[in-house]
Amino acid sequence: MLVQEEIERLIMTGELPVGSRINESELAQRFNTSRGPIREALRALEEVGLVRTEKNRGMFVREISFEEADEIYELREALEEIIGRRVAKFITTDGIERLKAMLDAMHEAAQAQELEQYAQLNLQFHDTLLDTAGSAKLTETYQRLIKELSLFRLRALAGGGLRVSADEHRVIVDAIASRDPEYAGQTLRRHVADSRARMHKALGRDTGAQGEAPKVPSSPTKEV
Repeated sequence: MLVQEEIERLIMTGELPVGSRINESELAQRFNTSRGPIREALRALEEVGLVRTEKNRGMFVREISFEEADEIYELREALEEIIGRRVAKFITTDGIERLKAMLDAMHEAAQAQELEQYAQLNLQFHDTLLDTAGSAKLTETYQRLIKELSLFRLRALAGGGLRVSADEHRVIVDAIASRDPEYAGQTLRRHVADSRARMHKALGRDTGAQGEAPKVPSSPTKEV
């Protein structure tokens, strides 16, 4: 499991690029283990859609089509809205402070244009929201989708979206801190829609109507 998690991290942060051939010997040497655990880890990663096997050629980091990625983004918009609503209800004051500390680290990475570091912090941020949402089935579904999207997201961020993304995450934390579930949910949905639009732009695709998302209120809705 530890080897699988480490290989997955290399893929999710782009250190093992999309389409690249995976060298079992190099990974075994890197992790100071035999090739057996490496093979087992790669088989598990193939089952979750992160790697693929080519006959007589070996294992490769999986590529997914633009169309598939776009469909996943659409599903993720709905899931993030649910996450935002649940987090706004359940998060503690300490939890909000932890998110703010992550924001500071993300802004530093964005300023320095450290793509891999930012990608890792971004994953940690959304994992924290998912943990706070407290739904096992939601976690299972979301994590499968986000893993398949990881390399498309890296390409969008590499296209100049680091600082924009960091600013969006600050808006997310402010929305969650408002404790307004609707506001937090719509803010997270808008963040994913904007990420989707950046992916379209990075790949030279026309966003069109697919890039539209529900408008987010400028401030939380309060009962009077």
